[in-house]
Amino acid sequence: MSNKKFVLHNDLIYIIIASIALAIVIFIADLRTLRIILGLSFVLFFPGYVLIAALFVKKDDLDGIERVALSFGLSIAVVPLIGLALNYTPFGIRLIPILISLIVFIVIMSGVAFFRRKKLSKEECYYPSFEFNIPQLNVLSKMDKLLSVLLVIAILIAIGSIVYVISTPKAGEKFTEFYILGTGGKAEGYPRELGVNEKGFVILGIVNHEYSKEKYYVNTVINGNLKKKIGPVFLADGTKWEEKVDFSISQPKENVKVEFLLYRSGDKNPYRSLHLWVNSALSVSGEVNETPGEANESPREVNESPIEVNESPGEVNETPGEVNESPGGDNESPGGDNESPGGDNESPIEVSETPGEVSETPGEVSESPGEVSETPGEVNKL
Repeated sequence: MSNKKFVLHNDLIYIIIASIALAIVIFIADLRTLRIILGLSFVLFFPGYVLIAALFVKKDDLDGIERVALSFGLSIAVVPLIGLALNYTPFGIRLIPILISLIVFIVIMSGVAFFRRKKLSKEECYYPSFEFNIPQLNVLSKMDKLLSVLLVIAILIAIGSIVYVISTPKAGEKFTEFYILGTGGKAEGYPRELGVNEKGFVILGIVNHEYSKEKYYVNTVINGNLKKKIGPVFLADGTKWEEKVDFSISQPKENVKVEFLLYRSGDKNPYRSLHLWVNSALSVSGEVNETPGEANESPREVNESPIEVNESPGEVNETPGEVNESPGGDNESPGGDNESPGGDNESPIEVSETPGEVSETPGEVSESPGEVSETPGEVNKL
């Protein structure tokens, strides 16, 4: 048997190159399998490895198995901490900020490890090494040769199966996400009260999980009437579409049903549907209270007592200051003498008053059998 030993003196440089290659695969090349392999190593192994290399430089500090185990453990601890720190920054937990942050962390820790290794000799520094014992086929028996070939074939089949499973994941349930958000981008703040013809705004979202490219349409229906049609929207598998849309209600009404219906290309019935309940009312700056059939009255009131007029066969005309009676002109007593109003003889007209008040509109009041013209002022009594 021959022994083969490989020592990686540039292990940290290889890790930096692999990290940059992952960034290139993500933004430039669309290589799904390579992206998964590099991505798993980038998240689960590289951060912990460079941290261990910076902390434990000497060969005798840790052996190879301990370094591998700690590399996985520290990576699982470091990556969430970086994500937590990004959550309190304007960048947030997104693909690009996380990728750049981890690359910066790997480069810094590798620089620290390079600096500390330079202070030590190559014999003292730790470098990952791999030793292989390759058996000589000419000294093996036929059974050993057969088992060795079967072992190599089994390893190749296992590697091929892993690559196949990673590159072609099993298709799950096919569906499309369809949702409504408020104008703040959250599931709140929906328009509930609108004036007539006032625009309400929401954010519509579509996410394609159909495992194929799809074409979508969205119809806005208000109380069963089609108001607007949005689309077509072309989405590849796993992609998302969001857009701010508006709607309005043309009549004042309570509990108006505003529906958003999602159609795929070729669908006759809605594939997905969402709805809101909105109240619509008139927007008026002032209030006008009117009663049908009731006349508007001026604030001026004339209080008059109910008047009873007993009239002689002649006509009686009353003015605010003077009352002229009798057909002949003067008031006479039965004896022929003229008497003042304070005498015993009374004129043929009696005016009886009661303490009640009647509110009448200012103007002219006509009473029968005679015609009495009254002005808004005070009524002279006899």
